Amino acid sequence: MATLYSHNEFAPPRPPGFLRAVALAIIAHGVLVAVLTIGVQWKRTLPPVTAQAELWASIPQTAAPAEPVEELTQPEPVKPVETPAPPVKQVADADIALAKEKARKEKEQERQQKLALEKQEQDKRAKELEAKEKLQKEKADKAAKDKKLEEQRAKDVKDAALAKDKEAKAKAEAKARDLEHQKTVQRMLQLANAASTSSDPNGSGSAAKSAGPSASYAGRIKAILRRNTTFTESLVGNPSTEAEVRTLSDGTIMSVKIIKSSGVKSWDDAVINAINKTETLPRDVDGRVPPVLIIIHTPKD
Repeated sequence: MATLYSHNEFAPPRPPGFLRAVALAIIAHGVLVAVLTIGVQWKRTLPPVTAQAELWASIPQTAAPAEPVEELTQPEPVKPVETPAPPVKQVADADIALAKEKARKEKEQERQQKLALEKQEQDKRAKELEAKEKLQKEKADKAAKDKKLEEQRAKDVKDAALAKDKEAKAKAEAKARDLEHQKTVQRMLQLANAASTSSDPNGSGSAAKSAGPSASYAGRIKAILRRNTTFTESLVGNPSTEAEVRTLSDGTIMSVKIIKSSGVKSWDDAVINAINKTETLPRDVDGRVPPVLIIIHTPKD
């Protein structure tokens, strides 16, 4: 049964070749009707064919019956040309194609949305990871800074303690040097007194005492030795070397002898070289030079 579609807003959309198909169908039906009409007219105009025969024989024979005349059949009435129905298959194919295209677009849209959501999730995770790494770095930097400050404070405390110990040690060494210097001066006075007594048997004790070196003489001797000392090695602490020096009356040094070593041979040798380099000791304020002197020399004098 053909389905008719009216031209209204509810009619389904016709495919692009619909009108062409209808025109071809009408032409085909017209050609068919024309052919049928020509065939019927040809049969009507053709005269019927009849034949007669006459036989001569001794025995009479009856004539053969005439061939039956073919009855003319009336042509079937031409049916009116019906408008062919629209190609349902093409409409169905178009609908299927539209449905597939719609499904494809929906699937593509869903895929795009899924990709967008995945990208948002990845960006979120990346930001969270970046924030976490930044926080960890800040904590590590703060810990390193705190550790450095703590180490610096500990170093400052240690340096302060070392400086305090060094200062205390320096004071103790200075005190010891002063004490040793006093002892050296005392020994020098005793030796000078002994030499004066031996050279002047009639001399009195007060005369011998007045013949000893003055209080500033030892400082002058130390200043001369400091200028003449050459020593480039580094030493721990402030070792002291005690040397006995014997001189002539004009101050010429006759002999040098180590009577108390510092424990560092190179420093002892430097002290002896400094004394020998001096060659002549200066005269005291009274114009005399002690015949025997005990000199104590240290690197930090």
